[in-house]
Amino acid sequence: MTSAAANPAGETAAVDPILASVIQRRLKSITEEMGLTLLRTTRSPILNEARDFVTGLYDANGDMLEQTEYIPVLAFALQPACKQVISFFGDDIHPGDVILHNDVFSGGNQNNDVAVFRPVFCGETLVAWSACKGHQADIGGAVAGGYNPEAREVWQEALRIPPLKIYDRGTLRRDVWGMVFANIRYPIVQEDIRAQIGGTVVGERGVRELVDRYGLASFLAHKDYLFDRTEAMVAAEIAGIPDGVYKGQSTVYYDGVTDGSEMLINLAVTVAGDAVTFDFTGTAPQTPGFVNAPFSATASALMLTFLMLINPDIPHNAGLLRRVKIVNPEGSFLNAAFPAATTFGNSITGPTSDAIFRAFADALPHMVSAGWNRSLNIGITGHDPRRDRPFVDILFLALKGGSGATWQADGYDHIGLINCAGGILAQDYEMFEIQNPVRLVRHEYDPDSAGAGRWRGGVGTETEFRIEGEKVTAVAFGDGVEEGARAFGLFGGQDGSLNTAVFRQPDGIERVPKTKQIVRDIPGGTVFVQKAGGGGGYGDPNERPPEAVLDDVRNGMVSVEAARRAYGVVIDAETLTVDEAATREARGQA
Repeated sequence: MTSAAANPAGETAAVDPILASVIQRRLKSITEEMGLTLLRTTRSPILNEARDFVTGLYDANGDMLEQTEYIPVLAFALQPACKQVISFFGDDIHPGDVILHNDVFSGGNQNNDVAVFRPVFCGETLVAWSACKGHQADIGGAVAGGYNPEAREVWQEALRIPPLKIYDRGTLRRDVWGMVFANIRYPIVQEDIRAQIGGTVVGERGVRELVDRYGLASFLAHKDYLFDRTEAMVAAEIAGIPDGVYKGQSTVYYDGVTDGSEMLINLAVTVAGDAVTFDFTGTAPQTPGFVNAPFSATASALMLTFLMLINPDIPHNAGLLRRVKIVNPEGSFLNAAFPAATTFGNSITGPTSDAIFRAFADALPHMVSAGWNRSLNIGITGHDPRRDRPFVDILFLALKGGSGATWQADGYDHIGLINCAGGILAQDYEMFEIQNPVRLVRHEYDPDSAGAGRWRGGVGTETEFRIEGEKVTAVAFGDGVEEGARAFGLFGGQDGSLNTAVFRQPDGIERVPKTKQIVRDIPGGTVFVQKAGGGGGYGDPNERPPEAVLDDVRNGMVSVEAARRAYGVVIDAETLTVDEAATREARGQA
């Protein structure tokens, strides 16, 4: 194997900025084509409905060329793992190889998120890697579906897959394949991994065509130029932030072991010229349960939030990271040491983002948002009697609350978690009932759930469905039920509403799960009801135009009572008109 980390022929090529832009956009489009492949060929609704995956291209060193994060929490999920694969196999990389990886203690972000890597060769020269990572319906361990709040070590959570070659020079290693999937419950996972392998073929084909068209020397020169220009763009964004040390904190509630436990996230952000350091020193130590994160999960949470605060047009390549330093001491619950359980790590993104927004609130008041609704995820598994087969799903439909408001913009309604915002989709109603033995009763906005403000938070939702499966188990993994976990308001804005969830059994018993708990033996006919809270408001609610409040009342987002109580806007319940004199008085403007 010859590596194209440097030009193997020693050739040089002139850089054309216009061609660099063309190559960057082509790389981006290749990753999007890979994503379309997964949407059309995967079987699990977690992938083809919710889009819980990322596709990317990486250079011979494993540095990000471009990627498309169908959910933002996977923003930093492939590059560390790619570098681990390169380090492990060294020169034992060949055309036709395919490598699996999920291990959180060697660059992975979550064990359920399984990556597929394919080296891309032009002739005998390794020029790139094509990769897909997706959340699998099962990954072994003690609990079906992969989320185990009772886990106390990684082996109780999942089958660990360090860099593992499943195709060698184009030939399937049947013994290796059989060993992996003998430890995973559902055949659908094999089918989804095959789909991911197909996605990497699409990426390989695209890169080869790109290099063939422009030549290897030109490709490498423009790749380096793209990294440098991205670095310069990030440096300029950071330089626009006043130098200083900015501090923010947030809290994660209940470690799944000790009732009432709290874990502090302590963050100091140092801006010095055109570089920034995020330092998590002083964060709570790792927990005995699964409420921990590996380094990569915390880095992804940090990067997705940081990208929300800077120019959204900056390309997603390795140049992004050059001016960003992360200090995250091992042994904290944001960088847990082996062999800790860590499956909850992706769900700590919300609290991590909270700390970052709070830190930057004074420095970037027009870029930060108020708090987003925290995640309260429910996964269900069991037997589908209609088809005599197992089923598994994560209730993305029910967990999608509101986002925080920001300067000159209300929060998004029903957008979901910040780690999945704009990516994870709610299940289509009909597909939800086809793929799972359930009957959806209602799914609607939850009035008065959004935090009031000059710009209000996004509205949350209420979901109700009847379970018609057998041997059903639910796993709760989230938070947002504690007062301190409400989506926080900024600059006088009010907090959003709380999350709630309840299982109402046919015998009249109501089971309210803890935020980290396995709920077993759920009988058929049980009705599940979940409220996903609203986002925090931004600015003084008394500064919200009365006509905007009236629109929300007419649309059922805000009640007449809440309009007066939270906004000081008096609305006639019969005519749905604003009483201007009473409003001025209520707002102290008479």
